[in-house]
Amino acid sequence: MNTSIGSTARLLGAGLRALLVLTLVCGVLYPLAVMGVGQGLFNHRANGSEITSNGRVVGSELIGQRYDLPLKKGEETPAPDLKWFQPRPSNGLGTNTVNTQYRLILSGATNRAGDNEELIQWVKDAKAAVIKDNSVNGYQVRPSDVPPDAVTSSGSGLDPAISPEYARIQVHRVAELNGLGVEQVEKLVNEHTDGRILGFVGEPRVNVLELNIALKALEKG
Repeated sequence: MNTSIGSTARLLGAGLRALLVLTLVCGVLYPLAVMGVGQGLFNHRANGSEITSNGRVVGSELIGQRYDLPLKKGEETPAPDLKWFQPRPSNGLGTNTVNTQYRLILSGATNRAGDNEELIQWVKDAKAAVIKDNSVNGYQVRPSDVPPDAVTSSGSGLDPAISPEYARIQVHRVAELNGLGVEQVEKLVNEHTDGRILGFVGEPRVNVLELNIALKALEKG
């Protein structure tokens, strides 16, 4: 009996030591090492690819934002604030229906097929709005000028970037509403257009938040 109890105690002791060692290595040392490498070599990415303006964090390079006017009485969705460059549509976004204590926005795709009537109508409405909003005195947007990303949402609905083509058809409207020259705003778009990664991966893109921060600085200047 005593031998059996002693063996059990030794096994429990060995198991406890193994638990403590694994907890220390996997739960403390390894996470600290990963965090140290991340902060040391990839500080910007490890901290969420933050974008700052006037010393204050205003967003992330990886998450899109809306630029809308305050919601008016009777409106279900706010109208876009057209003095700013506008992002892609976000039809995939939904509202949280589980935890009703907070009003949360959820990301996601529309999950509608290309021949879905509702999706087709969304695209038609978005195209008409892009043409109407961006056609100003001396500049008329043609239907063929409207790129796909101007009328379709991304898979997450949170795409932070738009195509250079979509940014350029917004230039005249943004310049007019901000009292700026078209050439000034065109230069801003060119300066904030990123090419393909490594020269061949992905497509050229413009980060909308970074572009609008630069627009605000130009407006002040």
